[in-house]
Amino acid sequence: MQLDGLGIIVTGAANGIGAATLAAYVREGARVAALDVEDERGAAVVAPHGDRARYFHCDVSSQPEVERAVAGAVAWLGRLDVLASVAAIERGGPAETISADDWARVLGVNLMGTVFTNQAAFRHLKERGGRIINFGSGGAVRGQVGSSHYAASKGAVHAFTRTVAQEWGGYGITVNAVAPGAWTRMYDEYLDRLGEAGREMAVNAMRHMIPIGGKLGDPERDIAPVMVFLASAAAHFVTGQLISVDGGMVMLGA
Repeated sequence: MQLDGLGIIVTGAANGIGAATLAAYVREGARVAALDVEDERGAAVVAPHGDRARYFHCDVSSQPEVERAVAGAVAWLGRLDVLASVAAIERGGPAETISADDWARVLGVNLMGTVFTNQAAFRHLKERGGRIINFGSGGAVRGQVGSSHYAASKGAVHAFTRTVAQEWGGYGITVNAVAPGAWTRMYDEYLDRLGEAGREMAVNAMRHMIPIGGKLGDPERDIAPVMVFLASAAAHFVTGQLISVDGGMVMLGA
């Protein structure tokens, strides 16, 4: 029970990595507030966990909604020890055709959603310390053809994470980012945009790009255990890092 008694907020908890992270946190003894905009799926995700998890509607791109949801979550939890800021969206298109509205939406959720949730969590963590885990992307490291706004938003998350890790370290708060390589609904949607031929090429490319297994990982088996570690006391001396959890697809150098 590595997280026994902790109060944790997970954004983007209705699907994929967020849902897997929530379940792992509950198994390790935490109480978890799930934030998302997909109310039906969010309610279904928390239902098996009884009074150990509760769903809160929240569009992370809206600062007032974040403030309201985080306040409600902390009131229910009774304390806040960890924020896992997983919520993100991915859109596609050639860089030269992406509209201002699409740029605003992707940056609003991926970057500003991270900023707003981190700021709201900080106010509750600064007295006792805690953990913040943001979500970056290997696409921001190597580039991501067809999703320049997504890659740019995640690159900004990396820079923000390193900066607040320095600013907030004095409060005993660690801030790290995970760059996951997992097969989720978001990846399925990306493959669907490529068409049948593009999908086959992408899957075949993974066989050469990922040394371990030749394919993207599983959220529960491969990503959630790292999320548990980063939320635990064992990670108290790890901060400002971009941790690539993708079977070796992106190997980060110093």
